[in-house]
Amino acid sequence: MKCMIVDDEPLAREEMRNLLKEISSLEIVGEFSNAISALDFIKTNPVDLLFLDIMMPAVNGLDFAQSLPDDKLVILTTAYTQYALRGYEVDAIDYLLKPIKKDRLIKAIDKAITYKKLLSLKDNKNTFETSNEDALFIKSERKYYKIAFKDIKFIEALKDYVVIYTPTNKLITAMNLKTIHQKLLSDVFIRVSKSYLINISFIDSFDNHTIYIDEFEIPIGEVYRDSFFQKYTAGHL
Repeated sequence: MKCMIVDDEPLAREEMRNLLKEISSLEIVGEFSNAISALDFIKTNPVDLLFLDIMMPAVNGLDFAQSLPDDKLVILTTAYTQYALRGYEVDAIDYLLKPIKKDRLIKAIDKAITYKKLLSLKDNKNTFETSNEDALFIKSERKYYKIAFKDIKFIEALKDYVVIYTPTNKLITAMNLKTIHQKLLSDVFIRVSKSYLINISFIDSFDNHTIYIDEFEIPIGEVYRDSFFQKYTAGHL
């Protein structure tokens, strides 16, 4: 994947560059200190993934991310925890807290590579067809697939699609999170952020900011936190 670094701090760009050079699946095609220069580069050069700092002068990373074409993937970087969760409001696929740890970086990059593959299949993507009281039906290559509600661990928004996670598969379908939520059992599935809808049956643990399902860490959005705690504790305490 072709990637670029956008950060107004030279030292931060250098640290990110040194980390990314060790990742064979990535090619660094540009480094920029501001969003305006980065956008000019993107207009005439292929870029798949941006490592984007949030706090920058003139145009901040969140505003810049919202202006990017849909085919660009964004991993936000920030030294400020309070801004991290806002990244999911601009369809960032992940965020990294500075100083960035290599194992956490690799996890984010693996996620980006997976999403790039999913989005590259959009011409042959699954399409949502219908649902009944206990399952969704997805159409793929002229076949219909039944996905039982009880097998859905969580659903994640991805650009104009959603990714449905089951114990054995990940399926992408053209639909927004709000629409698919309306078709699911409200006492089982809870919206926990702009980007995530979870099946409470699969929750392993959680804290004030994160829900843990298997190896996945799912952020809890501020506007959804109280509702999640109320609904979850009401059914489990």
